[in-house]
Amino acid sequence: MSASEPSLSFTIRRGERSTSETIAIRQAVIAGWTGRDQAALEKHIRELEALGVARPATTPIFYRVAASRLTTATRLEAAGEESSGEVEFFLLRHGGALYLGVGSDHTDRKVEAYNVTVSKQMCEKPVAPELWALDDVAAHWDRLILRSWVCHGPEKTLYQEGPVAAMRPPQELIALYAGAEGLAEGTLMFCGTLAAKGGVRPAPRFAFEIEDPVRDRRIAHHYDVVSLPILG
Repeated sequence: MSASEPSLSFTIRRGERSTSETIAIRQAVIAGWTGRDQAALEKHIRELEALGVARPATTPIFYRVAASRLTTATRLEAAGEESSGEVEFFLLRHGGALYLGVGSDHTDRKVEAYNVTVSKQMCEKPVAPELWALDDVAAHWDRLILRSWVCHGPEKTLYQEGPVAAMRPPQELIALYAGAEGLAEGTLMFCGTLAAKGGVRPAPRFAFEIEDPVRDRRIAHHYDVVSLPILG
């Protein structure tokens, strides 16, 4: 691991075994508009159009973001009050194997209205500090569930919920992005999100999880958003 490479510490679950590892993240990718269901995909595109975001040139589309933007912290600082999170599963290539995790593509919605690529770079991308071996869930992949909540003080409101089956399968997304060679070592790729219940909106705390009902396991995380003043 190079001293200049950003790294994250994870608990990794392979079968019944758990290990703690620090992983160098060499590149980060945000896959957008990855839905299998074209009606649901169109709904999310319309949500963002309502905020002034132009339709994507292609679906799916793959944005690069600085690997240093990834964090397992539970506190995020963002300029202004117009950023918000969205739950996504992610894939990570490490030690020649693929791992599954869950994170939030926290995005500045005001910037997103004029340049999506720039908006992706504006905010940290919180990820839960736990990974599962992808092979452990591959046989029942479509039964995994994503959820998120927006939190205002003690009030916790369900914001997103649905199966990972709403997005294209992992190997299909990998092939579309990286071809036959697959993800390069140290690549972390967010893989798409679900429509927001009640529309896209900010919150002072964002919580999210991925649930495996077959193995009765879940990975959960949350973070607080601290809004910094915009002074011109």
